[in-house]
Amino acid sequence: MIQLIRGFKDILPGEVELWQHIEKTARGLFENFGFREIRPPILEYTELFARSIGQDTDIVEKEMYTFSDRKEELITLRPEATASVVRSYIQHKLYAKDPVRKFYTIGPMFRRERPQKGRYRQFYQINAEVFGSESPLVDAHLIFLLVTLFSRLSVPDTEAHINSLGCPICRPKFKEALVDYLSSATGTLCSDCLRRRERNPLRVLDCKVPSCREVMAGAPSLADFLCPECSSHFSMVKESLERLQIPFVIDKRLVRGLDYYTRTTFEIQTTFLGAQNAVAGGGRYDGLVKALGGPDIPAAGFAIGIDRLAEISGLNKNDFEANPDIFVAAMGEESTKKAFEWSCALGREGIRTEMDFSGKSLKGLMKRADKLGAARVLIVGEKEMQDGSVILRNMATKEQTSIPMARVVQAIQELFKKD
Repeated sequence: MIQLIRGFKDILPGEVELWQHIEKTARGLFENFGFREIRPPILEYTELFARSIGQDTDIVEKEMYTFSDRKEELITLRPEATASVVRSYIQHKLYAKDPVRKFYTIGPMFRRERPQKGRYRQFYQINAEVFGSESPLVDAHLIFLLVTLFSRLSVPDTEAHINSLGCPICRPKFKEALVDYLSSATGTLCSDCLRRRERNPLRVLDCKVPSCREVMAGAPSLADFLCPECSSHFSMVKESLERLQIPFVIDKRLVRGLDYYTRTTFEIQTTFLGAQNAVAGGGRYDGLVKALGGPDIPAAGFAIGIDRLAEISGLNKNDFEANPDIFVAAMGEESTKKAFEWSCALGREGIRTEMDFSGKSLKGLMKRADKLGAARVLIVGEKEMQDGSVILRNMATKEQTSIPMARVVQAIQELFKKD
């Protein structure tokens, strides 16, 4: 028997309905605040991610699914969505009419990393991106959207973590101080951090290995190196969150895993997922549009892991199962033909309808209806055909009513309108 590829998973009926509810809730919230959906492709040229995410990041170095196509061009299954949305924003000149644009996208991403709780090699994200404004109010607004969404989805024990990564003016001085600290620090860094120390020292701050966290406990804080403009920007973010009554933690370790972030970065963290505790994260990436060949337009955004969110949501997936409104129980050839017409008509009218074509007895059909959780059963056999009426049974109250065959669909429609 052929099995799933390691690190991938099937989203089965029963779980799918919960995912649909999460996506519907997100869409409704985002569209209320002026976001519009965009659907970029799953495959992009590898260069897009190498230039945006950063050559020295773990994602580009070790985790991307990259291969050559028939023209020997390198293409990659997208490991994240922001680069694709920025590419689309530039390519289609979406800034021409108005540079201030707000988009969201929902779909699968791909990274070949070690599978663990809440983390898969094909995973799903909800992304939101805002272009054209450098205001710190945009940063606070994105965090507000996340907190609001998680509240609507009954997600327990979450906490907003924020930090500022500065800008190209103030970050080099911090990097210099950090490299000096790493050169003189006592303790043991993991092999990845030894490599990062030379090529991308900020990433050492984010390492989850206990020995590395011990070494970094006394590391300098980027907040002490912010230029006046970045300091003012971060102060306004904090003040805005306080005005919105959103609790937050200033987390000097928070750098995220992508090179394009500047100034504000943030995560929504939970206690339910162990070391990999972020269920959503994002920040500002003011230089990315220009870096990818577009105009110098600021931007900010976030990504939510749907796989993780579904695991920690306080919602019960059984509440979203779509049980049939009507189960049609037909016995006999002529009854089945007529019942089949009714089932198609009822489904067309938006009434969830199931019918069994196996030729079971009434007892067997009723067992099937009960197993499916049908609210009502429409019963028709030879006797009902002769009498010119069918039986509608309420499965909760056991009450049965007779309906003339000539108006079965109309009568059931009227019944559901009353409900």
